[in-house]
Order: sequence, then structure tokens, then C-alpha cells
Amino acid sequence: MEKDIEDFINYIIFEKRLSKNTSNSYKLDLNLYKDYMKKRNITNTNDISKSDIEKYLESLYKEDISVSSIARKLTTIKSFHNYMFQTKKVNIDVSETIERPKLRKKLPNVLTVEEVDKLLNIECNTPFDYRNKSMLELMYATGLRVSELLDLKLGDIDIENCVIRVVGKGSKERIVPIGEYTLDSLNNYLEVRNELLKNKTCEYLYLNNMGGRLSRFSFFKLIKKLLIEKGIHKDISPHTLRHSFATHMLDYGADLRSIQELLGHSDIATTKIYTHISNNKIREEYNEYHPRSQK
Repeated sequence: MEKDIEDFINYIIFEKRLSKNTSNSYKLDLNLYKDYMKKRNITNTNDISKSDIEKYLESLYKEDISVSSIARKLTTIKSFHNYMFQTKKVNIDVSETIERPKLRKKLPNVLTVEEVDKLLNIECNTPFDYRNKSMLELMYATGLRVSELLDLKLGDIDIENCVIRVVGKGSKERIVPIGEYTLDSLNNYLEVRNELLKNKTCEYLYLNNMGGRLSRFSFFKLIKKLLIEKGIHKDISPHTLRHSFATHMLDYGADLRSIQELLGHSDIATTKIYTHISNNKIREEYNEYHPRSQK
């Protein structure tokens, strides 16, 4: 089984051209799968049955592993067995009829308008303060993904026409407008940006303390730190401001198609998740304020 896994990993790296992170994730999942089978005295892939895979999945549920993680592990296992079948190393794909666990759609957490105002109320005394305020203002004003924000280059900013050029998923470009608050904070940051360069050159807009491109990890760490400082206690993700942007736009009457364009979603079904958040808010407010909502 070990050799089969090695062959499969080489296949996804060299033929499927999957990324290093993805191939490492597959390898980790399959090694855990192999270890489980070994404990059951199964060392040959040909000897694995559908029942063995189902028992492995049951063991994961008992370990209280999340449904999304189990679904991912099953995807890896199914890819592995399908590869074994396609390459005629086994006679049957025993994983083919195993259904993936149904994932509950988790609505993203959003900040209220008041919480956003509090978060963006940053007193600027250092170049880092100006950078932080500009980044958060820009992300909330445009709904950019974190990667899109951090990939922005100086040449992507058109201050005269109040727009930015964004390269999104699949290298798709879109032009996104920016407002006065965002322009002000952006101009203030650009005036002090050279102080962060450390006598270097860098085409990226937002810089770290070494004069290079700011990382996603550093951005997330920064937001968490600011939320604690501002007394906002919410479970957030790097995309919290993106989700807040879309939800607030919808709450204030924006058209779903316009939000789709601004977010860079190729399918409007992806954008529709924000209607669920908005409907939940309406329901909560109805229950709280209508005199006959509850007995």
C-alpha cells in the first residue's frame, strides 16, 4: 500500500500538476488512512473493501473530527482508489459508491456597521497606523479578498478616476470604484509608504516592516489584534470585512448583481449566501421588536 500511495502522490504532482500544499495534504490523509488499515492487518490496497473504508470514516466521527475534514479525507481516499482502478492496479473501485457526508452551509460571521466604524477608527501616529487604516478602509469599501488586497500593486491604483484594478480568481480582472474615505486614507498612507521601504524597491502597495509584501498571516494577526483592542469579541476570518461589505451593501438596498460584480463572483449563487445573512437579521429584528412575534 505504501508504494501505491507513493505512485499516486507522484501522479498528482507530475501529471495533475497539483500544488505542493495540496499534494502534501493528500499525502498526510493517505498516510493516516494507511496506518488505520495496518492496524487492521491490511497492508495491500487490493484487500481493502468498501466496509473497511466506512469503518475508517466511523472512527474519524468518533474522534470528533469535523464533518468538513472528514469530507476532505474521503475525497482524497476516493481519488486514490479511482487512480488505482484507472491504472488497472485493482479490479474494482471500492470507494465509488461511498457518499460524501453532507456539509452544513455555515454562514460567515459579519461585523455590524457600528463595529466596522469602531474598527476603522484608528489613530494614525506611525506609518504602520496609516497602512493599517488604509488596508481596512479599502477592504471594507471594496469587498476585496485578502489575497487580492495584498496582491495590489502601485500601478493598480488610479486615484484620478477613483478606481482600482483587481486581479481575482482565475486571473480575471475587474475595476472596482473607491470612495472619498478610502481615497483619503490611501493618500495618507502613500505619503508615508517610503518610510516602510527601508531603502528597497517593492511594487506591492502594502508593505511589511521589512519593506516587502505583507503576508496573509500578518494581515489576519493584525485584524485580530485590532478587534481585541477595540473590544469587539467575534469569531472572525480573514474575509470578515469582505463579508461585512457584501451584507451591508445588501442591507442598504444594493442590487445582488452589482454586489456579484464588485465581489468578483463568477456565479451569482455564491453571492446569494448574503441574502441568507440579511434574512436572518430581518428575522432577529422581527422577533425582538414586533409586539406579537412571541407569546
